[in-house]
Amino acid sequence: MPNRNARLAINRRGFGLKEAVAGKLAQEYKSELVKSLREHGSTLLFSDLQILLAKEFGFCYGVDRAVDYAYETRKKFPDRIIYITTEIIHNPRVNRKLREMGIRFLSGCQSENYQFSDVKKEDVVILPAFGASVNDMERLVDIGCTLVDTTCGSVMNVWKRVERNAKDGFTSVIHGKYYHEETIATSSRALQFDGRYLVVRDEKEAQIACDYILEKGDRALFLEHFKNSVSPGFDPDRDLQRVGIANQTTMLSSESMHISKMIEQAMCQQYGEENIQEHFRAFDTICSATQERQDAIIEMGQKKPDLIIVVGGYNSSNTNHLSEIGSRFAPTYHICESDCIISTSEIRHKLYDQSEEMVTRDWLPAGPVKVGITSGASTPDKVVEETMIRILACRGHNLQEALALLQSPGLN
Repeated sequence: MPNRNARLAINRRGFGLKEAVAGKLAQEYKSELVKSLREHGSTLLFSDLQILLAKEFGFCYGVDRAVDYAYETRKKFPDRIIYITTEIIHNPRVNRKLREMGIRFLSGCQSENYQFSDVKKEDVVILPAFGASVNDMERLVDIGCTLVDTTCGSVMNVWKRVERNAKDGFTSVIHGKYYHEETIATSSRALQFDGRYLVVRDEKEAQIACDYILEKGDRALFLEHFKNSVSPGFDPDRDLQRVGIANQTTMLSSESMHISKMIEQAMCQQYGEENIQEHFRAFDTICSATQERQDAIIEMGQKKPDLIIVVGGYNSSNTNHLSEIGSRFAPTYHICESDCIISTSEIRHKLYDQSEEMVTRDWLPAGPVKVGITSGASTPDKVVEETMIRILACRGHNLQEALALLQSPGLN
């Protein structure tokens, strides 16, 4: 960021109002059933229904912090106009709650066509957990408004690596989605130091980069394919000679690691293993919370559930990857809210590799059934609870029965 940022106070620590907003946050996002289930082995067992809850799921530290700061901001400035640059996290309920609190969205699905030009010096602007691009930050600094920064620490760690790459003359190859808010913010960090970046979506795109490094690619085709995913003036002949790896923190961690290894091997082949440090660098920028949730669904999948429910926003990258992993083990249904469970015979859901919601019939097998449940890092426990209640109802059970069962020693 430019030096003029120093004259502007940016709040990154909240306002000391955590206790003042705790009750409202608990009411809207916490769950007694989920808490009790965590304390009793993450398993709920009826004669005809077994629910397995992943060991790690739901709000991560960064999301919890971002939501807390947003509520503190509203409490601190009850009479001020408050904006947020985009969705604070990718969960429709959380963003809807913020909008109901009078927070105005400058972009995203909750936006009401507010623009940066609407922001005045006396206003407050929240930066979401994904962070904000350098350009957006500069515009807000110029306005002189009060900024509340909820950017996740894991995201900021990636920024540091990208900035260091740029300063040292390395192009950042970022495993991510070029249109995702986090990747937009991350890639902008390279540009502020006159650096370069290339965003690769998956192993297929990484292979295109590897082929070019090994002088097997067509320059025109390369630039056409990555026209939305490279820094301005990107020259693959120049900019793929020295590369550093980074990633969008919510991507599939195993894929990020494999992409890093692919590019490292291409560099070794092209420049020699003895020269690799001059041409390649990699740092572990995988978010620990993302890794833990992905590990947990693998562990749950190994218990052989009959089906898996993944709860979270459809535009949530980490939730989609949980759905992708779950599909390796059992039929997996990614739902955004509990009311996607229409009945015992119908469920609305999204496949991990599709963008549109669909309806599947006969999703819940007859007879005794084992259901695995997890949720993305931006999903409140309350939504998980509501989902479990719908599943219980499909088998004629209710919340009170479930809580009683969990509180009865030896029965669960």
